[in-house]
Amino acid sequence: MTTALHADAEIASQPQIWRQVADFAPSVFGKLPQKGERVAVVGCGSSWFMSMAYASLREAAGHGETDVYAGSEFNYDRKYDRVVSISRSGTTSEIVELLGKIKTPSVVLTAIHNSPVEDRATETIIMDFADEQSVLQTRWATAALGLLRAHLGFDLNSIVKDAEAALASDISDLVEVEQISFLGRGWTIGLAHEAALKTRESSQFWAEAYPALDYRHGPLSISQPGRAVWAFGDIPADLVRDIKSTGALFESSTLDPMAHLIRAQRVAIAIAKKRGVDADNPRGLARSIILDK
Repeated sequence: MTTALHADAEIASQPQIWRQVADFAPSVFGKLPQKGERVAVVGCGSSWFMSMAYASLREAAGHGETDVYAGSEFNYDRKYDRVVSISRSGTTSEIVELLGKIKTPSVVLTAIHNSPVEDRATETIIMDFADEQSVLQTRWATAALGLLRAHLGFDLNSIVKDAEAALASDISDLVEVEQISFLGRGWTIGLAHEAALKTRESSQFWAEAYPALDYRHGPLSISQPGRAVWAFGDIPADLVRDIKSTGALFESSTLDPMAHLIRAQRVAIAIAKKRGVDADNPRGLARSIILDK
């Protein structure tokens, strides 16, 4: 498949979307957790991985204890001051059910007006300008994380140039590999999982994700020539040495890790096209996962 996809345009739009998020964010800061609150963050799929990244960033910034859950795995016995949920479609079954059960104040980030999650959440943040036509989440995921980073004091405009650099960079070597393992540390573990998911769902391609240091504990054994290991953020020099010694292609970047994710999105789409797979409509998936009762 060589035709342009919705995902191509949506990935390319991220520098502009991030500018829009930066402008929009201050208007909704009052709906997001205050410093010192005990918070749970929930999502499914890409939204779960963005929740992982935010939870790690929030705790590292000293804003308070922040737990993260896949939507189906929420701990209803644990007490929180606020629940933050992310749902692009606003219809995801696990998030709709969760918000209907809890009495804890909640805020949901969504792209859709008048959705089921809006009916159930205490507060709603709607970023319809970041919505997508592709089933794949690309710009929505980074827009949601960008908003949450901005609330923690990060200047989103400061990494727009990194996003533009990621869009212009050469990915040809990465498209030729037979397998990719994505690594992260701290908040970038969520980005590693998101990159692996994007690669798997777009093209049925073998991709995995690990905390960087845990890669030594077994998964390093699959590293070899013809495969790639992709690190988000800094990882220890001796681990880089061990990876390179296997003959695998090692990918790293000085770009902001969220901008580096754009390179991974581009690689995922390029692999899908190479394999003749429709990345806009991944096999067995839909824009919103609604479970049968």
